[in-house]
Amino acid sequence: MTPVRPLRLAAWLLGIALVAACSKDKVIDEPAKLTVFTPTLQIKRVWDGTVDDKHSADLRLGLGVSIADGRLFAAGHHGDVVAYNLQNGKVIWHKKLKAPLSGGTAALGDLMVVGSSSGFVYALSTADGQLRWTASVKGEVLSAAAMSEKLIAVRTGDGRLRALDPGDGHELWQQEQQVPKLSLRGTASPVISGDVVLCGFDNGKVMAMNASDGSVQWEVTVTPPHGRTELERLADIDSAVIVSGQNVYAVGFQGKVAMLALDTGQVWWSHEASSARGMSLDGDTLYVSTSDGEILALQTRNGAEVWRQNALLYRRLSGTAVMDEGVVLADFAGYVHWLDKSNGAIIGRVHSGKVRVSTRPVVSGNLVAIINDRGQISVYRVTALASSGKKAATGGTNADAPPAQDP
Repeated sequence: MTPVRPLRLAAWLLGIALVAACSKDKVIDEPAKLTVFTPTLQIKRVWDGTVDDKHSADLRLGLGVSIADGRLFAAGHHGDVVAYNLQNGKVIWHKKLKAPLSGGTAALGDLMVVGSSSGFVYALSTADGQLRWTASVKGEVLSAAAMSEKLIAVRTGDGRLRALDPGDGHELWQQEQQVPKLSLRGTASPVISGDVVLCGFDNGKVMAMNASDGSVQWEVTVTPPHGRTELERLADIDSAVIVSGQNVYAVGFQGKVAMLALDTGQVWWSHEASSARGMSLDGDTLYVSTSDGEILALQTRNGAEVWRQNALLYRRLSGTAVMDEGVVLADFAGYVHWLDKSNGAIIGRVHSGKVRVSTRPVVSGNLVAIINDRGQISVYRVTALASSGKKAATGGTNADAPPAQDP
C-alpha cells in the first residue's frame, strides 16, 4: 500500500475547509468592519522598503523581518536578502541568492541566516551580506531559525529539528516528531533558552532538548488532537513558545494556551484557545491573537482572562507584539492596529497598504516594523499623544486612521 504523505494546507484554504466541514449550510464569516475609535497614539511612518516578492503572496508565511544591532534584515521568496539601517531605511547591503527562500530571517552577532523551500539554510555576514556557508537540511524551512553562539536550531516541514554549527553549518544533532496526515502549512520557530532548545510540532507536542547533544529532556502534548475528521484533529503548534524564567508558554491550533515548567514540562494551567500565529508576553500578561480574530489577554500565573477584544473578528490577524505604547498586530487588508494593554481598547491604527500582513510586527523601542505578503516593508515610530490623559474608548476618530469600512 502506498503511504499517505502529510498534506500541507495554505492558511486561506484551511479556513474555507474548516467552515465547510462544520456545516454545509453555514455562511462563511465576513471580516468585521473597522470601527472608529479615540486615538491615544501618534503613529508616523518613518521609511518604506521592499524585497522582490512579486506574485509570491501565498509563499511568505515564514519570511518575517528580524532586527539586530540597529539593522533590519528581510528576505524575499525569489532570493532577495536585504539589510537596512533601522533608523532611516538606508540599504546597507543587498544579496541575491538563487534559492526559493521561505523561512527567516534570524540574526545574531556577525551572522544572519535564512532557509529555503528546497531544503537549504544560508548563512550571510551581517556586515556585508557575503555568503559564509550553505547547509542542506533535507526539508522545507518555513520558519525563522533560533540562534546562539553554540548552535543554530532549524525546524523543517518533515517534522525534524536540526542543530547546526554556526561556524560552518555542519549538523550537530537532530530530533524528530511524527507529522500528521493533515497539518497547517507552517512550522514553529525553535527557541533557545540557556542549555535547552524548545520547539512545538505539528502533532500538538512541545519538546525540550539538551542543546549540547539533542537528548530529549521532556515532551508534552499541549493540544491533543480530537474529532472524527482529519480537519477536526488539526492540532499544530505553529508558533514559537515563550520562555520566561522557569516557565514556558505555548499555544496550538484548535487547542489550548498552556503554561509548562521549563525543567520538567509539567502543565501548570491551560486555557481553551486556537491560534497558529502565536502570542506575546509583557510582564504578567500574555496576549494572544486567535484563529477567529479575537485578541485575548491572560494572566500568566493562572491563565485567567483579563480582557477579550472582538472588534477584529475574522480579519485573519497576524501574531501580536508588545511595546510600551500597546499591543500591535496587523490584518488581511494591510491595517496595523494598536490595543491598550490594560483593557484591549483600540488606540491606534494605520494602513500600510492593501496587501495582507501575515507575519507578526517586530518591535525595537518605539519603532514597529512590518512586512506584507508581497515583501513591502514599513517602519513606524509610535509615541503617546500629549492630550491622551484618559483611557481609550471605542468611539471617536483619528485623522491617520481608516474610515469605518475597508476600501
